[in-house]
Parts: sequence; C-alpha cells; structure tokens
Amino acid sequence: MTVSFEEYAALARQLSEQRRAGEQHAATEAARRRDLHAAVDYLEQRLTAQGHRLDQLGRAIGIDQPPPGPPPGRPAETPDWSGPPSGSGAGAGPVTAAGPGLSSAAGSGPSTAPGTGDGGSDGAAGAPGRAGVGAYPELPAGEARLALPTAVSPAGAGVPAQRAAAVDPTVELELARRMADEADRHGQQAELLAQRPALLPTWSPLARAVAVYAGCGVAAGVLVLALVLASGVGLVDGFTLGAWICAGLPAVAFFGGYLVLGRWGRPAMVAGTPPRYLPLGFLICFLVVPMAYCAYLLLVRGLR
Repeated sequence: MTVSFEEYAALARQLSEQRRAGEQHAATEAARRRDLHAAVDYLEQRLTAQGHRLDQLGRAIGIDQPPPGPPPGRPAETPDWSGPPSGSGAGAGPVTAAGPGLSSAAGSGPSTAPGTGDGGSDGAAGAPGRAGVGAYPELPAGEARLALPTAVSPAGAGVPAQRAAAVDPTVELELARRMADEADRHGQQAELLAQRPALLPTWSPLARAVAVYAGCGVAAGVLVLALVLASGVGLVDGFTLGAWICAGLPAVAFFGGYLVLGRWGRPAMVAGTPPRYLPLGFLICFLVVPMAYCAYLLLVRGLR
C-alpha cells in the first residue's frame, strides 16, 4: 500500500499537535503540583503556629501536658478465644459443616466414597448421590483471568470489593484551610476570654479597682461599727478604738483590696502586671472607714 506525501504530512502534523498538547498538559500539571506544595507548606506553617498558641493557652490555664492516653497504634484489647466448650466434641476430631443435601458426622469411620487419594477430606465428592463432583470446581483459564476480586465481609462472601474513591487534593486542602480558619476564629475568642479577669470581667480596670477598694472599705466600716458597740459596753477602750479607726482597719481594707485585685482581678493572659491603682485604693480605704465612724456619730446624735 502506497502512502502519499500529504498523508505523511498530515500524520506529522497530528503527532506534533499531540506532542504540544502533552507538553502543555505536563506544564499545567507541574504548575498545579507546585501550587499544591506551596499551599501545603503554608497550611503546615499555620498549623504549627496554632499548635504553639494552643500550648500557650494551655499553660495559661494550667494545662502543661495533654491527658495520658493509650499509645498510638496499639490494637484494642479483645478477649482471647479459649476454644470450643468442653461438651462440643472438641476431642472427637475435626468437625465438618453439613449443608443441604450433605451428611457429616464427627468421629465416624473413614469415608468409603472415592476421594482425592492423598488421605485428605473428600469434600463434596464424598456426599451420597454426588459421585464425580469435585469439592472445589475449577474455572477455565479464560474465566479465571476475568474473575473479579472478592472481599470477605460479615454480610456475605463473594461480594465484589468496592474501589476506593479518588481523593482530590485541591478539595482536601480547601477543607483543611476552612478548618484552620475556624480554629483561628475560636483561638481568637479564647484569647479574648483569657484577657478578661475572673472578677468583674466586663468592667474597666479603674472601675474594678474602685469597686474592690470601696467594698473592702465598707467591710472595714462594718467592723468599725462593731468596735464602737463594743466600746459602748466597755469591752474596748477609747485608745484602741481610735487606733483601729484611724490606722488599723483602713490598712486592713487597703491590703485586702490589693490582694483581691492580684488574685481575681488579673487576667489569665496579660503582658506585664495589671495596674492596681495603689494611691486611689489608699485614699478610698483611709476615707471610707473614718467616714463610716462619722456617719455613725451623726446618726446617734440625730436619734437623740
């Protein structure tokens, strides 16, 4: 058969187009792989930074290490099979399962049906009425090659194994990126919560300090009233009452407010030491207690 020059030229053009298409496809695939590798590296950096930040949050709330768990890769413990029960004929020899139309007996005499000749079990050929039938019929060579792979499952044997669906790396990376964004959002919320103290978290530091020192001063004022009543019945002398009113109880209220702010007024995560407004606390405590005593005196005189 003679091939003309035009046919050779058309074939050459077709091969050239196929080669260019293959090169273009290879270049596109290489660029896609580079983009995927870059996305994987960026996602790995994000996950590493998130891990470090979670470690910081864990140390801030008092969790240094994760709770102990089973070592990875260890199989689940299952009860060992100790064999058949004592009354199931375990010592009577191998048990042969009998199906429809087949007869079997454990511990019976040797089979008289023609077998394989090697002293093994006769299989289905040893069943009555099934002479000449092999235990495991063999498929022809062509059918054996075309036989589908099968997977043994609890539902039934002979079910064709399901082929695993192809995983698109682009879709998986997009899902991982969305999960990382969600983790960042929850991490930011956790950081905002960690930057709030346990005591009056929605208040400003100044308002919190004023409330704490004022509360401690009011408690000290109640103690002042108790001392005044004790002085009225002769349990406390005038010098002791004046010392507690002018110095003792105001100092106790001031240091009490200072300790409360240091214990419950400090956020779990904060850079440096939060302000405790010592001059303001000193002024409040040393004014509230004498004012409470003065208010008591005015109240007593007014009632008289």
